[in-house]
Amino acid sequence: MTADAGTRSAGAEPVSEPAAHPVPSNARTSGGAPPNISNGSLRIQGGAPLRGTVRVGGAKNAALPIMAAALLTRDTCAIRNVPRIEDIATLAELLRALGASVEFPDPHTVVINASQLTTTRAPAEFVAKMRASFLVMGPLVARFGQAEAGHPGGCELGIRPVNVDVEGLRAMGATVNSDDATYRVDCPHLQGARMYLDYPSHTGTENLLMAACVAEGETVIKHASMEPEVTDLAGFLVALGARIRGAGTSTIVVEGVPTLHGAEYSVMPDRLTAGTFAVAGLITRGDVMAEGIIPEHLDPVIFKLGKIGALVELEEDRMRCAWKGPLRPVDIQAIHYPGFPTDLQAVFAATLTQAEGISSIHERVFENRLTYAEQLNTMGAHITVGAQTAYINGPTPLHGARVRARDIRAGAALVLAGLAAEGETVMDDAQHVGRGYEDLVDVLRQLGGQISHDR
Repeated sequence: MTADAGTRSAGAEPVSEPAAHPVPSNARTSGGAPPNISNGSLRIQGGAPLRGTVRVGGAKNAALPIMAAALLTRDTCAIRNVPRIEDIATLAELLRALGASVEFPDPHTVVINASQLTTTRAPAEFVAKMRASFLVMGPLVARFGQAEAGHPGGCELGIRPVNVDVEGLRAMGATVNSDDATYRVDCPHLQGARMYLDYPSHTGTENLLMAACVAEGETVIKHASMEPEVTDLAGFLVALGARIRGAGTSTIVVEGVPTLHGAEYSVMPDRLTAGTFAVAGLITRGDVMAEGIIPEHLDPVIFKLGKIGALVELEEDRMRCAWKGPLRPVDIQAIHYPGFPTDLQAVFAATLTQAEGISSIHERVFENRLTYAEQLNTMGAHITVGAQTAYINGPTPLHGARVRARDIRAGAALVLAGLAAEGETVMDDAQHVGRGYEDLVDVLRQLGGQISHDR
């Protein structure tokens, strides 16, 4: 490659035509890369209150787009506070398949250099495995003028089209062609544009935000995602030399620059992990402190915990959640930030099986996210689902059963239910929780939970 990243006068950087399945020489030299998570089961013995302190690590949903953004520059990027989870390993392998050097000098730091990419085609096996893999499209088309990827997969949450990404790139001058298997994007010179997103997709916002950084002129993204993880990506892009204002609001303005440079950056703490462990303390009638958090990211969660009747105490970067008496029913609407996070409604549903009365959870983001109800009912819960709303009648004693995790957050809910239940629970497809939670089994053991891998 001879051109600097994003240099407009020379056009997009050339990339040699790849073999059908290129295997870069650095594909297996990952240093401290995360290990593969077992595809087996978890065995959980209920009845022990969880007590203690959990240090919250980096946010998965921020680390993934930040890693993808390293494709925008030829320079080296060092990203710290990266969670050691399966999704990070998957994206690392995808970046290597594109020809990037990806090293883990320690388990929570990844160093990426994308100066010698060999292809702009994201292998289908990675994109089908994890939806976040589609995040390489924005950086690739911005830097090289072309990108290709399969239809994104991941958790079984329902239809999650990439029309926000596609329509935004078209507004910036790209040609997008798709068939049943792939998307192909071509544009030698992206142009800044004004666009209104049909809905505030965080992956769509992130793809367009990255592409706009080296587009010519100004890009205005209205109805943008306000998720904290999008704001964190913007922080990384600014560290690379991007000009961005409005991140964290519904309107983001990006002034394109000719090139971006390398940087070091630390990923924000994971608000979803923090919320999960707070709920773990409550559902087991225990007392858990989550530290290293940003409390304002958890405002809707803290509000609902108080309504349920939990003891919640906040310090500068810590949140304590403890059982203090009978739980009260609540109504929850899962919606885009700053609303209640869809990724935490499943663990709240598990907890609300112990509340005295009827609670409801209305899911407004994904149409298939309430499938965990059937699994909780197997454990003794009384949950009925109508359209996009789950009605939870409690309290009902939970008992051990054999259940199956269908996605990351449903898996976490079943683990917490198992810890609160009487007897033994076996959860199959445990690999899902390994995609989103670092060392979950070890952390729960340290808090007093009886849980082990059942291989």
